[in-house]
Amino acid sequence: VQLQASGGGLVQAGDSLRLACEVSGGRFSDYGVGWFRQAPGKEREFVGTINFTGGSTYYQDSVKGRFTISRDNAENSVYLQMNNLKVEDTAVYYCYATSYSLTRYWGQGTQVTVSS
Repeated sequence: VQLQASGGGLVQAGDSLRLACEVSGGRFSDYGVGWFRQAPGKEREFVGTINFTGGSTYYQDSVKGRFTISRDNAENSVYLQMNNLKVEDTAVYYCYATSYSLTRYWGQGTQVTVSS
């Protein structure tokens, strides 16, 4: 299973950005998918996740109301819509896919930088 993340960039505080992650090599609908992030000097932290059907999502408290995860099983992709970005959202964002057997696969990461 391979994951390819895209969509990162440099934005200003208050701007929006949409990350995408395409999953290949497996049946996408068999995976729960989501995002982690890692800021400089910090450990990787959970951002949010969406279940197999897309009917359920869960987020870290600091992004609730600002970030939205969605998935398109026909496009084998998961998305992270980030609104009202803050400087503290600056990080490398990693998408992941978790199988029924709890094997987790990671994408390569995409840099998001939010300037004040």
